[in-house]
Amino acid sequence: MSGAKEIVIVDDSKERSLNASKEAGSNGSGDANGTRAVGADGPSAVRRRLPDERHSLTHHFSVGGQEGYVTVGLYEDGLPGELFIRMAKEGSMVSGLMDSFATAVSLALQHGVPLRVLCDKFSRPRFEPSGWSGNPKIGYAKSLMDYLFRWLELRFLKGEQGLLFELPRPAQPQSEVTSVVEGLRHIAELGDAPACQFCGSLMVRNASCYRCMECGSTSGCS
Repeated sequence: MSGAKEIVIVDDSKERSLNASKEAGSNGSGDANGTRAVGADGPSAVRRRLPDERHSLTHHFSVGGQEGYVTVGLYEDGLPGELFIRMAKEGSMVSGLMDSFATAVSLALQHGVPLRVLCDKFSRPRFEPSGWSGNPKIGYAKSLMDYLFRWLELRFLKGEQGLLFELPRPAQPQSEVTSVVEGLRHIAELGDAPACQFCGSLMVRNASCYRCMECGSTSGCS
C-alpha cells in the first residue's frame, strides 16, 4: 500500500508582504497595518536664516500690570523672521515662558510657517495677566499672547488698520448766524414753511398758519 503524499502550495508574495509588515512594526517605522509613517523618508524642512545684520522693530507693551518689550527681526523684504520677548520682571515664570515661546515662534517663521497662520492660532486666548493694554489700536487684551499676535497682525498684515478707538473728527465750521430764522434753521426742521411775502424771510408755523420772525407778518391768521 503506497503512502499518501501531501502537497502544500505557499503564495510567496503574500509571505513577503507579511514579513515586511512585521519588520516595519518592530522597528517603529510603520503602524500595525504596515503603513509607513508620514514624513519618515520625506524631505527635511529648510530653514531660512536671517542675515547677520538685519533691521528690527521694538515695541513696548503693558497688559494687566505686566510690562515688556517685543523685538521683531526682519528679512530684507520686510517680513518678520524672529521674535524676542523681554519681560520687565526678569527671572519670573512668565518671563521664562515668553522667552521660550518666542524661540519657538522664531523657528516656525524661519521654517516657512506663514505669519497669518500663527496670528489666527494664537490670537484671543484668555488667561492671566489680562486687561486694558493702553494701546488704542488693541484695547482690551485677553492675555499677553492675545496682545502680541494682534499687534503683529495689525503691524505686518493689516498695516495698522482697523482702529478700535478712532479720534473724534473735528466739528465742521458753522456759518455765521445773521438772523433769527437762520438760527432756527440750525435747531429745528422747518419743513415746507413758505417765505414771507413782505420781507422774504422764511416763516415759522404759528397755530394753523405761519408767522414771519423778521417783520411779524402772518400768512392770514390773526
